[in-house]
Amino acid sequence: EHSVAESTYSVLVNQFFDWNEIRVSSVRELAEAMHDLTDAPEAAIRLKNSLQSVFESNYAFDLEAFKKQNIGQAVKTLLNYNGTTQFTISYIKQTALGGHSIPVNKGALEALMVIGVISEAEAKKGVVPGLERAISKNKGIEFGSLLHQMGVLLLKNPYGPALRKLLLEIAPDCKDRLPKRSTKKSAEKESEAAEAAPEKKSAPAPEKKKTAAKKKTPTKKKAPPKKKPTTKKKAAKKKVAVKKKASASKAKPKTKTKEKSSTRRLSKRKPR
Repeated sequence: EHSVAESTYSVLVNQFFDWNEIRVSSVRELAEAMHDLTDAPEAAIRLKNSLQSVFESNYAFDLEAFKKQNIGQAVKTLLNYNGTTQFTISYIKQTALGGHSIPVNKGALEALMVIGVISEAEAKKGVVPGLERAISKNKGIEFGSLLHQMGVLLLKNPYGPALRKLLLEIAPDCKDRLPKRSTKKSAEKESEAAEAAPEKKSAPAPEKKKTAAKKKTPTKKKAPPKKKPTTKKKAAKKKVAVKKKASASKAKPKTKTKEKSSTRRLSKRKPR
């Protein structure tokens, strides 16, 4: 809300010496000073980065020179600053430069998506086509303030009955698009699916180990079968065997004749 933003601004001005001290302060110190905001750490980072960009470009923190420039040129320069967003540029253009631009924060973008004014893709880009044409310039500040309050309400409590009632009054057919809490059953199903997923993946692991173990065990090599002798080798062996038998049969009779001759000689001798 604007009241919270204004009180936070006064805290920064009173607690720190000047904008240069804010620029060199840590994000933690700035977040503690801006603790009333919805997202104080993020706001502290944006503030610190934008002050650093302004100091590097001007060596000062006075932006009065932008009022003398063309609005388009000033907006282009602001876009080059680190830490600026579409919301801050639209707010500066509306309140300081006198242009017609309606600032839309993150919560307002989500609310407009719920009631069907913009699509999900447009909400991600942070764009609301035709908003400045639909809302006249003399009603821009009032409409921007109301839209901002609705966005802050959504960011603080997206499931609250006050927000639900407001969105249904604007668009009665947005019931299915309202922010919904995750039920216990859906949470249990998600946890079961998360637990089952790694089990399925880890199941084949033991099989791989078994196959690897099988590969490592050395296999016994089978002895090559003995070659059967061919017919030529058989015939040659038979010839050798026949020759051996013939030579053996010839040798045996010779020994017998020698023995007979010796016995004859001994018988012829007369006894003394």
